[in-house]
Amino acid sequence: MIQYNGKTVTLNHFPDGTLLLKEMITEKEEAVIRWNYENNEEMVALYFLVKHFRANGVKRTVLELPYIPNARQDRVKKPEDVFTLKYFAEFINALDFSEVAVLDPHSYVSEALIDNLRIRTPKHYVEQVIACLGGTEKLLLFFPDEGAMKRYSVMFDLPYVFGIKKRDWTTGDILGLSVAGRTELIEGSRILIIDDICSRGGTFFHSAKELKTLGAGDVYLYISHCENTIFEGKLLTTDWITRVYTTDSIFAGNHEKITVLKG
Repeated sequence: MIQYNGKTVTLNHFPDGTLLLKEMITEKEEAVIRWNYENNEEMVALYFLVKHFRANGVKRTVLELPYIPNARQDRVKKPEDVFTLKYFAEFINALDFSEVAVLDPHSYVSEALIDNLRIRTPKHYVEQVIACLGGTEKLLLFFPDEGAMKRYSVMFDLPYVFGIKKRDWTTGDILGLSVAGRTELIEGSRILIIDDICSRGGTFFHSAKELKTLGAGDVYLYISHCENTIFEGKLLTTDWITRVYTTDSIFAGNHEKITVLKG
């Protein structure tokens, strides 16, 4: 979904399938475009819109891009690997935005590749979750790996534990994980798992299962970017996770155990 100054841009089509766009310029000083990624056709629409704004005298364009598409392809290992994140960043840079605001980027590589980047941390959203959970009493944070621990532990003055994944390096599947850190605090505590992105939820399924085995009470999950493929995994079909909290950066589904945070 693309919005211009708060209004959703309608993507119509000609009979041949090409885009038919009509957008009135309401502000010449600044155009704020928000792109909540749904599909690659929106890239073409974004290009056309920015060209339209510039042709009509808009002085400054800002892109709000909460979720960065292609962020997983942040390196190449084989000759056949296409470095899509690099080329996506080049596309965004070519549009010469005055600012590109992103939320909790999945890859440090994307931070290096995209010009004029302004990074929003998930601290505000996590604080909303903690308020929903009734505060910090008997609350323990859990980070699924050392990368998440280094990224998020400095944002909160709360005790935490972290996971060490056991992975099948042939298939990439997660076989389980062990827990390190303040493990003596797990028994009887409420646990809030924090991470940036969820696909099918395998990491969080194994995390919650292990935490429960160690005596945890209710286990909650905050993820900045929840892909709709979460419905293809086992995470929502068990009682390991009490509730999932996410933002509207990319999630477009609906489930009784998922709360979408605004702001």
